[in-house]
Amino acid sequence: MNCPPIKDFNVPEEFYCTLFHEMAHSTGHQSRLARPGIMTEGVAFGDEIYSKEELVAEMGTAMLCGVSGIDNSTIENSASYIDSWLRAIKKDSRLILQAAAQAQKAADYILGETNAHSIEEN
Repeated sequence: MNCPPIKDFNVPEEFYCTLFHEMAHSTGHQSRLARPGIMTEGVAFGDEIYSKEELVAEMGTAMLCGVSGIDNSTIENSASYIDSWLRAIKKDSRLILQAAAQAQKAADYILGETNAHSIEEN
């Protein structure tokens, strides 16, 4: 997991949003929640698998920001992914629910809530 130092951000909230995003990605590792977006070899920017993983990370970030009481300051940064998310959603209408379930599991993992209630994937 890589995150620039807090001094490189305009406001602390941007740092924590970026940190939460990278932490959400880190939960996809094989030794944690083993998500396809992290586990699949050769995934490139714009790929469907990449887009799904970014959606999971962004939703996880929003959840962690909510728990922390931090304003999600990375909305403009997220805009670059919207087009690929929309393409993926058009192909799979269950994507939002699946991503939300995976994001909740990621947030729970980060928060140490292993028995927390989450949306089940179909």
